[in-house]
Amino acid sequence: MPKKTRDERRQHGELVADVLAVLWEAEAPMTAQQVNAALDKGLARTTMATILGRLYEKGTLRRVPVTRGFAYEPVHDEAGLTAGRMRRELESDPRRDLVLQRFVSSLSEDDEETLRRLLLEAGGDAE
Repeated sequence: MPKKTRDERRQHGELVADVLAVLWEAEAPMTAQQVNAALDKGLARTTMATILGRLYEKGTLRRVPVTRGFAYEPVHDEAGLTAGRMRRELESDPRRDLVLQRFVSSLSEDDEETLRRLLLEAGGDAE
């Protein structure tokens, strides 16, 4: 079986991003057929079902039973998904303080101020 090239993997990543974008825009859970129709890329039904199933297994999507199968919806919005990736990256490095220091030092002044404000607000909620 031939190895997938870097471009094929990138296209798959773009496809997953497109699927998530469709689901974030939706006002209700969508079936694989509905997502496939919204993407209009002519994908096989099994391809879409596999993508949605894998996203469900990763905890990115939740599924609800419908007449013949499942409909899917995102567990988090786009910002929540990004925050989760950031948290997992932080948790994967034993030098958390160094990672946080480098992250903070790379922020723009506006982002640094936003982070300060958010930390103060979060600290106020704990009281």
